[in-house]
Amino acid sequence: MKTVKISLNSIDKVKSFVNEIARFDVDFDLVSGRYVIDAKSIMGIFSLDLSKPIDLNIHAEGDATEIMNILEKYIVA
Repeated sequence: MKTVKISLNSIDKVKSFVNEIARFDVDFDLVSGRYVIDAKSIMGIFSLDLSKPIDLNIHAEGDATEIMNILEKYIVA
């Protein structure tokens, strides 16, 4: 499992994020405080506080380079 901090601070960003990760047969979880939701669920994402960065857990086995390349525009330092 790999964890990165991402920012989804607009509706367009949320839609493109979900469309891009839906292509992978890997589980993605968004963690905000004590809430853990499926990152492929648009409704779930909108239930979170999107004004601050959120932790994304990527449950990929092996090399996640392709996933990380796609997520690059959402990742915050």
